[in-house]
Order: sequence, then C-alpha cells, then structure tokens
Amino acid sequence: MSGLPTIAAASEPDIPSLCRFVPGDAGWPVSDDWNTLNSTVSGRLIQGVPLAQSCFEPNFDNATCEAIRTQWSELQPRIDDPVNIMSTYFLNDSCNPFFNDNDNTCTLGNLASYAINVSDASDITAGLKFAQEHNLRLTIKNTGHDFLGRSTGKGALALWTHYLDDISFSNYDSPYYIGPAVRMGAGVQSSQVSRAAREHGLRVVGGFCPTVGLAGGWLGGAGHGPLGSAYGLGADNVLEFEVVTVDGRHLTATPTTNEDLFWALSGGGPGNYAVVLSTTLKAYPDGPVAGSQWILPNTNDDAFWTFIEAWIKHLLVYDKIPRLSVNSGFNEQMMILNYASYPDASAEELEAVFAPFLDEIKDLPLSFSVRDTRDHPTWEDHFQYFTQFPYDTHNTNGGCLIPRALVQNHLPDLLATLRGIVTNTTAGVGLIGGNYAYSRTGTKPGLNAVLPAWRDSLVSIDILVGMNIDAEWTVARDHLAQMNEWQGKLRALTPGGGTYMNEATYDNPNWKQDYFGENYARLLEVKHKYDPGHVLWASAAVGSDEVWALAEDGRLCTIVGA
Repeated sequence: MSGLPTIAAASEPDIPSLCRFVPGDAGWPVSDDWNTLNSTVSGRLIQGVPLAQSCFEPNFDNATCEAIRTQWSELQPRIDDPVNIMSTYFLNDSCNPFFNDNDNTCTLGNLASYAINVSDASDITAGLKFAQEHNLRLTIKNTGHDFLGRSTGKGALALWTHYLDDISFSNYDSPYYIGPAVRMGAGVQSSQVSRAAREHGLRVVGGFCPTVGLAGGWLGGAGHGPLGSAYGLGADNVLEFEVVTVDGRHLTATPTTNEDLFWALSGGGPGNYAVVLSTTLKAYPDGPVAGSQWILPNTNDDAFWTFIEAWIKHLLVYDKIPRLSVNSGFNEQMMILNYASYPDASAEELEAVFAPFLDEIKDLPLSFSVRDTRDHPTWEDHFQYFTQFPYDTHNTNGGCLIPRALVQNHLPDLLATLRGIVTNTTAGVGLIGGNYAYSRTGTKPGLNAVLPAWRDSLVSIDILVGMNIDAEWTVARDHLAQMNEWQGKLRALTPGGGTYMNEATYDNPNWKQDYFGENYARLLEVKHKYDPGHVLWASAAVGSDEVWALAEDGRLCTIVGA
C-alpha cells in the first residue's frame, strides 16, 4: 500500500500504544468481554464470517461453495452480510472461493471481526464505548457499497446499520423548509424509499443504483442521482440528521441546531464526524416520467468516435434543460444510454430533445441494438424499469468531475484522454450528467459541505475497470495503480476541479483537493470538535492523515510523529 504515511514500527509490547488491537494481540478482548457487550446490545453482536468459508476446511461444503462461487460478483450477498463488502481490492483474496486448494487459507483479512446489528442509539453508544475502552478500530457498514475501504477494517468492531430501515412521511415545518419530507433510518436503500414514496404520491432523490444506502456514503459524499437535475444532490435535500457522537451524545443536526455538524455531514465525507442513525430529506409531488435507454455497438471505429464526440457536445444542450438527467457511458465495444430521466415530461417531449442529435449522426454507419423511449406514471415505475441491468462488484472505480468549460473549449483533449482510457483495456467510462448549479438547485453557497466543483460540472466521469470473477488480488492492485494514473491525466485537464468521492480511489495522492477542495480546513475543525480522539477513521477522510494509517498487514497504527 504505497503512498501512505510512515507508520511507527512496533514490537509486540509496544502495540497497545501504537496500533488498534487485532485478534491475536495480548490486549484483544477476551470472551467474557464480548459476552458482556452481547448482553448490553440484547444479543445483537455478530461474529464476522467470510462469505466463502464453506469452500475451505473445516467448513467445506461443496454445494454451498459452488453457490458462493456463482454469486461471487453479485451485490446482494454482501449487502445482507454484517461485515462483507463489495471492494475486490480490500477483500484481498483472504477467503477467495476460487483459490481453495491446500496451499490457501480462509481468514477475515480486512473484514471486521464483530458487528453489532444496530437497532437504536443505545446500540451505537455501546459499540462506541466498547471500542474506545478496548482500543479497537470502529467501522460503520450500511450496505457495503463502498470501494475506498471505508466500511471495513481488520480487527474492527462494526456498527451494522442495515436494519435501521424505518421510513415515515410528514409535512415538515421549519424556518428553512416547509413541505413534504421523508425520515429514513440509516439502513434504507434507494429502492426502498422510492417504493414507499410512490404510495404517498411523492418522489425522493436517490442513487443511480437501487441498492445504494442513502444515509451512508451516498449523502456524506454529496449523493448524485437521476433526480439531481430536478432537485439537486442528496446533500442539497437534507433537512436533518439524527446522530450519536463518539462521546455518546444523541443529537439532532439541522441548519439551525448543531449547524456545524449538519454542514459537515451534508457532503463532507461519510462515517467520520458522528454515527448517523436517521436522516430526513425533502420529498416532492410525484407524476409522469419519460425515460430512454440506448445501446449502440461499435461496428466502425471511426464512426463510433464521431458519435461519441457528437454525444458529449450535445450533453451541453441537455444540461440546460430543467429536470433532464442523462446517464450514459461507453467502452471500446459499445455506447450505452443507461437511462435518461425526464420528470414531468412525455416520451414525445424526450424524443424531441434527442432529435437534433439523432439527426446529426443519422448518416454514420452505425445502428442501435436497443432504442427504448417510454412514459411511466410515477417515478418509481420509471426507476424500476430502467435500473434492472446487472451490477457487478468485481471492478475498480475512479473518476473526475468534468466542468462545462472543458467540453466547450477543449473537447479534443478530453476525447483523446477518454479514448486512451478505453482502448485495448477492460475499462468503461460513465458520463453521469446532472446540473447541480446553485441556480438550478436553489441551494445557497455554504449551506452544506458539497465539493464546490459539483456546481460547475457537466458530468461526473466514472471509470470502471472490470476483472474476471476468479482473478487474483494482484489484478485489482494493478487496476488501482492504472486508475490513479488515468485520474491524474483527467486532473491535468481540470485544474482546481474535483472528483465524486464515492466513485474514487482510496490512495489518490491529491485526495484533499479532489474530494473536499476549499472546504477541507473548515471540515477539519468540525472533525476536531466532534471526534478529537479520532475514534472514527476512514481512508481519504478529513483528518485521516493526522493520527492513524493502514499498516502493511491491514491494522490501523499510529503515524510517526502523530
């Protein structure tokens, strides 16, 4: 793990003062300690288990192992598990079902050793207290939709918020907002709140992927989604947070109460200032939605890149159309319009929007294999129809926010960079559109800690590099190094810009500027106020380079001089 701060060397007697304990350390809690914690949380303490343990002795079971192999790249088994995550890099082959010969072992590796199935604030308080008393790393896992290793940790005690899934609607009345709102537990996913909102004649912002946990990294990282051009980022829609601080206080944070904490939680990075128990978001009247989905195979390379250039130019047009969101992407084989969302519009109106582009490219020797534009009566119906494509965990993520000015003035440079990324590689480039300008969202500057570069961005580029389901960890390591190189090339085109921190790399050397920008200094003040002892730690999070760093063996240890 190169590029990280220097870690103090430690012999076994020095570990208590230099590193968080992991199993095998003399200071690791004994069984009676864990039993006491389990009683405190009413039996909701769960011991972490690798997903693929059935592929190894002494737990080998051929049928179960084969089922795990079949599902190894799927999201749901990891979402439903208290400690397992989606990041191939951080799973690091510690229990890989495809490498189960006699020379390999099955261990938890970077996964948490125990998890509390959180049901209320008292469970969080108990976990925070236990971790601090026993010198343990503490992590927070909602869905595990995280590729920066923020929701896991070797030897950690995890706060698993997955079953905090209550959803309620109200007519919110405050000095800063009057209107419909939804309160959701920290475990609620995009698809859950979308379904619930439909029953109340409402729609709510959420992620592009149905299983994204809204109150986790999504909101903390700003939270983009297909309703963004209509209502703003997730962080633009937050009305309040219910949290537990590291010293055990159960607080509410709003624009007028604990304002500094509210500001930081709204886009200033997840899992780093306090533990979120619930959040309340604005809701909006529902209605018809037009959507469209395309697939264009690359059957003529020159024509294909002419098509891509024209498409990116037309994104400047779509960016100016209120409510329209366009989520597209391409690799060397094809271009995909994953889905366009046009709330409160008809299919005919959406086709009229695309007509000038389609007319421009009609003579190219290319043909769509899919062209599907249709109406749905509600947002949920639209969302369900257009988000049924498979989601794969076996990839490496990275990206960059692309300002409008770059496409307006330097499109050839951008196009050359993107073409270099996908040519002769397994990479795909997502062009995730959404107009989040203050004038569009109605958000005032300074209301939240969203990276300012979002307000000038035309698209968030999301680069995905796929890998075979049975590939070794070294492939993920090499992909991560390549991703950082590509991000560097995009950064050179966008000086002073940034990146969507949830679709990024944990070891980006420019993470402070790219993920937080000018907000970093103020966010650090909030971190010091609410977590002065750095009980909460995550990679590439505010203050993460002050006290702790990951050692080569995955444990959390003190930085030299800290």
